[in-house]
Amino acid sequence: MIRKLLFSILWAVPAIASEPKVIPLWPGAAPGSENWNYEEGAPPDASQPITNVTHPTLTAYLPDAASATGTAVIICPGGGFRELWISHEGIDLARWLNSIGVAAFILKYRVMRTGDSDASDPAKMAERRKTVIPLAIADGQQAVHLVRSHASEWGIARDRIGILGFSAGGYVAAAVALHHDADSRPNFAAPIYPGTPDDVTPPADAPPLFLVHADDDMVVTPLDHSIRLYAAWKKLGIPAEMHIYSAGGHGFGTRKINLPAGTWTDRFRDWLDVQGLLKRPQG
Repeated sequence: MIRKLLFSILWAVPAIASEPKVIPLWPGAAPGSENWNYEEGAPPDASQPITNVTHPTLTAYLPDAASATGTAVIICPGGGFRELWISHEGIDLARWLNSIGVAAFILKYRVMRTGDSDASDPAKMAERRKTVIPLAIADGQQAVHLVRSHASEWGIARDRIGILGFSAGGYVAAAVALHHDADSRPNFAAPIYPGTPDDVTPPADAPPLFLVHADDDMVVTPLDHSIRLYAAWKKLGIPAEMHIYSAGGHGFGTRKINLPAGTWTDRFRDWLDVQGLLKRPQG
């Protein structure tokens, strides 16, 4: 009871917030990693990645109440399931979303352990990656469920909750779009230069999709990932939009690059507007 009460108190954050609020993703230990007791690698500033995440969280960035649209985006930073690049694939995007009236929630999902004596063993690291991916996906599903459960506290419409992710975080976003129940179903998904699961067959209730990739991405090639997702969605007649830029490489996020790929957020804003997600809901 005390644990549940504490969790409720942590959620009782004012609907109008000027500073980001960090909320535990699960009411207790995250299921599947209860015995992970090593220390999280907290960098001195946001320009460096977070490592060894054992206690996943959401960090809420809420827009000014006067401009709030009722739309929310859960942001999943990338990092190859080894780390999380929380700045250009998290905080910067969250603040930009706030500027257009969209609430943002940065998901600090679980990643594999690094920095110990086994980190130099490729076989052991491959096994860790295999183990952590389902846990990261579960964190993504829980994030959607949690935001929807407390939507009224944040001034969010329950049917305007999306998930966006970069690279490995794009894998999480795509997986949540592919695998969810009624409570964890995102209303839209935006995998950005994503890795993808082996099976990308969407369910009948798959949400609309927005995709971004660079054609010269040699880390996660668009042909094997974003294009596969787009084709799978269109095969079933589910709305999808894809932007493949000729140059940009991998991991550009919201960095200021002098290339058209650096304007992808403008295309995302246009897409949100077309979906009706930048207008306040009626009634």
